[in-house]
Amino acid sequence: MNGQSAVLRRALAAGVVFAVACGGSAEGRGAPPETVIPVQMADVAPAGQASSVSVSGVLGAKDEVTLSFKIGGIVGRVMVDDGATVRRGQRLAALDQREIDAMLAKASAGAEKARRDALRVERLFRDSVTTLAQMQDAQTARDAAEADLRAARVNKEYATINAPADGVVLLRIANAGQMVGPGTPVIQFASRGRGSVLRAGVPDRDAVNVRVGDAADVTFEAVPGKVFKGRVTQVGAAADPRTGLITVEIAIDGVASLPSGLVGRAVISAKGRASSGVFAIPPEALVEGDNARGTIFTVDASGQRARRVAVTLVGLQGERVLVRGLDGVSRVVRSGAVWLTDSARVEIKP
Repeated sequence: MNGQSAVLRRALAAGVVFAVACGGSAEGRGAPPETVIPVQMADVAPAGQASSVSVSGVLGAKDEVTLSFKIGGIVGRVMVDDGATVRRGQRLAALDQREIDAMLAKASAGAEKARRDALRVERLFRDSVTTLAQMQDAQTARDAAEADLRAARVNKEYATINAPADGVVLLRIANAGQMVGPGTPVIQFASRGRGSVLRAGVPDRDAVNVRVGDAADVTFEAVPGKVFKGRVTQVGAAADPRTGLITVEIAIDGVASLPSGLVGRAVISAKGRASSGVFAIPPEALVEGDNARGTIFTVDASGQRARRVAVTLVGLQGERVLVRGLDGVSRVVRSGAVWLTDSARVEIKP
């Protein structure tokens, strides 16, 4: 609460400085009897109620993946360039196959020999020429050789990269003749099957108020004057350990023609989570405060007299102060409160 108390003290100090600069103080000066004091009002919102959260992020396909080879080797061919539109199963790149084919031929020959050996030992065992242990060893060698053959075939299969879905090549990372290791990125691929999203890092104080389904308005500097409609489709379960931010994904309509990587700004209409009995007010509405206690002013039913209300300070929500004790109060004095006393006459200004 120490950081929150500091913010509350700064809010109170700002009000006192304002009053002194105008020739008086918030305490002791008061207003002349029946002097009409102009004030401005602010709405009281339940803590966690709908508010706007502004974030910046990067546009990209919902499904993006870095494609690579399972084994290392020399890149034989890369058949696509940046921006190429491809179909599911289309070959995108392949390793030089000469060494891979040789390994496959060796594994195939080894498996064939192991099968012959096992069959011969089984016949000899039936004739009581070999022992049971010798037959079992031959069978085990056959099974191991066949497993090596299956592994060689898998390596052969994954020595090529095929498009996992209809999509687009975002970036060609490797070129023919380049030596790559297992898992080395070769192609950055995106599938538009599930649309495009804006991925943004959101501070925890805002992320707790964002929910899946919240509406968002998204703009891009590259497309001036146009607002794209979106909705929150995913909120991260944990903060990024490097940045402390929580990743939020916003699905956007009508951006299929825009390139990945554009920086966009989104304003999310966050629904939040209401806290019973806790309300959010502007910090300038707080005119007195002592640890967990504070004072604000509202107006009576006539709209002409100020009414002092004691509140309990709870904490902060963004730039707003959270308090208890405002049940039944819909508006508080935001500007002019430092001049008020209980029952002072006021005039509400827009």
